[in-house]
Amino acid sequence: MDKDFLKKLRATFAAETRERLEAVSAALVELEQSGSPDKELNLVEALFRETHSLKGAARSVSAASIEAVGHALESLFSAMKRREVAPAPELFDLIHTAVDTIGGLLSSLESGPSAAEKERLKELVFRLHQAQRGTVIPPRPPESAPPAEQEEPPQGAKAAAPLTVRISAEKLDTLLKQTEGMLTAKLAAAQRAEELRAIRGELSLWEKEWKKALPALRRLRRHLRAEAGSGTRGEAPIEKLLDFLDWNYASVKAAGYRLRRLAKGAEHDLLHLGEMVETLLEDVREALMLPFSSLLALLPKLVRDLSRDRGKEVELAVEGDSIEIDRRVLEEMKDPLVHLVRNCIDHGIERPAERERKGKPPRGRVAVAVSLAESKRVEVVIADDGAGIDVIRLQEAAVKQGLISLEGAEQADGQDPLSLIFASGLSTSPVIDDISGRGLGLAIVREKVERLGGTIAVESEAGRGTTFRITLPLTLSTFRGVLVRAAGHLFVVPTTDVERVARKGRTAITTVENRETVELDGRTLSYVRLGDVLELPRAERTDGERDQLPFFILATEQGAIAFGVDEVVGEQEVTVKGLGTQLRRVRNIAGATVLGNGRVVPILRSSDLVKSAVRMAARGTVLGRAAPAVESAPRSILIVEDSITARTLLKNILESAGYRVKTAVDGVDALTLLGTEDFDLVVSDVDMPRMNGFELTGRIRSSRQLTDLPVILVTSLDSREDRERGVDAGANAYIVKSSFDQSNLLDAVRRLI
Repeated sequence: MDKDFLKKLRATFAAETRERLEAVSAALVELEQSGSPDKELNLVEALFRETHSLKGAARSVSAASIEAVGHALESLFSAMKRREVAPAPELFDLIHTAVDTIGGLLSSLESGPSAAEKERLKELVFRLHQAQRGTVIPPRPPESAPPAEQEEPPQGAKAAAPLTVRISAEKLDTLLKQTEGMLTAKLAAAQRAEELRAIRGELSLWEKEWKKALPALRRLRRHLRAEAGSGTRGEAPIEKLLDFLDWNYASVKAAGYRLRRLAKGAEHDLLHLGEMVETLLEDVREALMLPFSSLLALLPKLVRDLSRDRGKEVELAVEGDSIEIDRRVLEEMKDPLVHLVRNCIDHGIERPAERERKGKPPRGRVAVAVSLAESKRVEVVIADDGAGIDVIRLQEAAVKQGLISLEGAEQADGQDPLSLIFASGLSTSPVIDDISGRGLGLAIVREKVERLGGTIAVESEAGRGTTFRITLPLTLSTFRGVLVRAAGHLFVVPTTDVERVARKGRTAITTVENRETVELDGRTLSYVRLGDVLELPRAERTDGERDQLPFFILATEQGAIAFGVDEVVGEQEVTVKGLGTQLRRVRNIAGATVLGNGRVVPILRSSDLVKSAVRMAARGTVLGRAAPAVESAPRSILIVEDSITARTLLKNILESAGYRVKTAVDGVDALTLLGTEDFDLVVSDVDMPRMNGFELTGRIRSSRQLTDLPVILVTSLDSREDRERGVDAGANAYIVKSSFDQSNLLDAVRRLI
């Protein structure tokens, strides 16, 4: 084991063990004071579990001394559970001594116990084992030692204190949310500072205009004085008005001075607050960062088990697992990563004999590489050296599933055909089982990646392998966003997704093949109005159309798309607020944010915008609603199962999903029904009397009338040989009962019919 990694692991072990020892000590005190036999049994059970976990953790970090004491304690608590040992004061003294000894050993995990400590440990373990037999041996009196050593432990041990504490992830998430809430306060302070600057500007304008009027006021005052000197009596109201104007000027000047001081103070406070918020946010984010190794640690066993199950030899190579990323991103990426690795093994890597025929080493290779990218993002590459993706077979499957037309498969219109693997419901697997074949995995992978604000792309070369490239943000919740206005509404687009912001004259927008385009730096870009994409009503203009049209550009696999807006307001940091469980997935919307003025603004999901723009362009510029689907009669399914319990379960699941269901007790009964009634699909058990599921599937495939009837085998036989036998018999799906999930069955049924 790597020394640096072992050192980190031991630090984690020490923190965890201190927590466990505190729990053990508290439970011991409660046990000693308890008078209820039932409560005592529960406490002993809890102590047994804690020491069992402590022993296992000690073994993983090679802390043999702690493991030995933990094992002895575990055995003692096991005897107490069986009521072979009765609680007694001297027994509790011994257990507390053992707990304190383990705590003392934590400071010497690296160096290990000294020779004298080993002797004391040996005696302690012996006393614990004797206590299991009902005999508590008192400790030996300490040997004579120098007074200084008897009175006080070494200075290093005395001063030792834990350098880390364990905090629940839930508390950290709450702390981050509260800290991110301060970003709103920062934005509000910026808004107030901007308002004060605007008022200062208005006062400056007032003072400028006042100075223009001042000579006229002075002439008027001189005129009034001249009239007074000539004996003509001046008008009192005019004199009062002039006095008021003098007082008004002095008051406004004083207010303006105070306002300038207030504005400068607000700007200073904003600068100070901004620095504090940014620093605090960065520190809390750092606390939530975890290395990729915490996610990738599950892969070696996964690769080993799956490759053995599939009769393949696969090695796993991992690079860059020390790179840290937001814990929430890691949690969301666990299932996608597992699916991609499974996909590489199941679909990509060939069996040893086939690899040797191709001149490859018999052992395949799956590599996972993590690296830092630009703009605070990370790239995860999952690659295999298998057979690669058969593009022709992929397109044929897409045509069969109705995802594209035959003409579309031939023309492809410049689209990368490999992108079809992310289409929901598409699979090239000949059989559906618990690993693959339902055509949903990669679609879900892309959805999860995009929901995190990331992207996924695939590259493949026939006979050389397949590579998936995923880019992800290092952190969640806050990011830089471009604030735009469209159809009278404000929206935020993530800055990292925006290729460019520009403005062009109205004459630059041209129509080519019934689609609007815009020329920019020698490129012809598709042009759509953001308001149209979001299906918002166009605002009526009273001031005429503007000459300059602002827009932002999003890159796609087929080229860039320019989204026209009314105004590009600016760029700022925003905090992402979720839409709640009721609105978990809203097309085009990733979340919302609160601006400094308290206004709630939607955050747009760039990947959805691109899809919506492409769909809109495909159906023309006129937006309309799709015609309602014509309801059809429910599909008919035959369940073949000899167990009444399993038969009832399957029938209820399928009927609840809207299917018409009939049942048969074995293969012979099923063939009779198939000869008299029409069914859209058969769901069959394998192990049945008279005729099993393999034989039934073979009989269906050999019948001219039934040969195309889909068959799903639901069975407890989960070996590779059984699955291969199901494929050979002609089954379309193979679902193992041990890992049965009704969603697996329903997904397979929907795909097949």
